[in-house]
Amino acid sequence: MKKRLQFYLNYYETLTTKKSLTTAEAAREQKQLLIQIQFFQHERLITILSLFASLLLPKQPVLLALDILFLVLLIPYIFHYYRLENGVQKLYEYYDKLSCR
Repeated sequence: MKKRLQFYLNYYETLTTKKSLTTAEAAREQKQLLIQIQFFQHERLITILSLFASLLLPKQPVLLALDILFLVLLIPYIFHYYRLENGVQKLYEYYDKLSCR
């Protein structure tokens, strides 16, 4: 996920600094960017739903294993989520820049 996010950050950074982008090209790229943003947002949604499921549903062995996994992976996931969230916010900025063309 980190490589994919970095690729799109670099791609749209380069694309938004180009002055020769036509309105049609900008609209097409904006549409594609919105799709990529939705992909990155799905990861956040899945994580939150998993956390809620483990907290709200009656304790079952599968959910207990999920709770333990969350505890073990909490610190690395915080760093991953931080990068993901900042990357998505940057993609929003590129989306706005493309819409101003």
